[in-house]
Amino acid sequence: MSVSSSQSAASRNLKIGIVGFGPFAQFLAKTMIRQGHILTATSRSDYSELCASLGISFFRDVNAFLEAENDVILICTSILSLQQVLNSMPLHHLKRPTLFADVLSVKEHPRNALLRVVPEDSDVLCTHPMFGPESGKDGWKGLNFMFERVRIRDEAICSSFLQIFDSEGCRMLEMSCEEHDKLAARSQFLTHTIGRTLAELDIQYTPIDTKRFETLVQLKEGTMKDSFDLFSGLFLHNRFAQQELQNLELALNKVKQKLVEKMNEEQDLNDSKDQEHSR
Repeated sequence: MSVSSSQSAASRNLKIGIVGFGPFAQFLAKTMIRQGHILTATSRSDYSELCASLGISFFRDVNAFLEAENDVILICTSILSLQQVLNSMPLHHLKRPTLFADVLSVKEHPRNALLRVVPEDSDVLCTHPMFGPESGKDGWKGLNFMFERVRIRDEAICSSFLQIFDSEGCRMLEMSCEEHDKLAARSQFLTHTIGRTLAELDIQYTPIDTKRFETLVQLKEGTMKDSFDLFSGLFLHNRFAQQELQNLELALNKVKQKLVEKMNEEQDLNDSKDQEHSR
């Protein structure tokens, strides 16, 4: 089913169970609640008070969470903790087939992990909202939302879930998890790597900054707001990231080599002038 046909499909309110109720999950939850969806949540940390204030049922008991007959179970864990969380979930407590979706920043890793543990009669949808609480604070219109229907039988529930983002004006991008990770290694991972490299250089604003330098400082500051766990997850669980890191090293060496060659040319030119003057 195409995105356009998902737009025309009758959307329904869903019961969505969130696994991992950190800042990004909280950010998504507010829009889902505004749209009329019913939310439940479970997390290693106790978010019962926050959930109560938002009208979300919080479960400390994972068994009870899985028995709550959610239409969708939305995985919002960190990349590094995903496998451990999935392994700890007693999925035999599910009452009926369920759509499992994730919002992690890498895609082949959660796809493979979900296919290993999710019951055969449940569906799998891999997604990556390419925005967060800062970039999406004024709305999601025009922001990228990537997804792959990995294993979908219940098109109605899948389409209703995608409609959450489509109806907010997201740019819906259907692509394979492999293609996503190839592109993300060159864009998101590279951005984080350069930002953290600039942080190691400890670049700061100066009285004579150009606009381009100000952009670099902003990149550094924005990158450092994300955890190192996220950065290392982008590297460890994207098989294309290591090659991009090597490409970055090679590119820096090429630039350095060009500068050295230019420096040697200048030196040779100065030496030849000195020899002419000495004659």
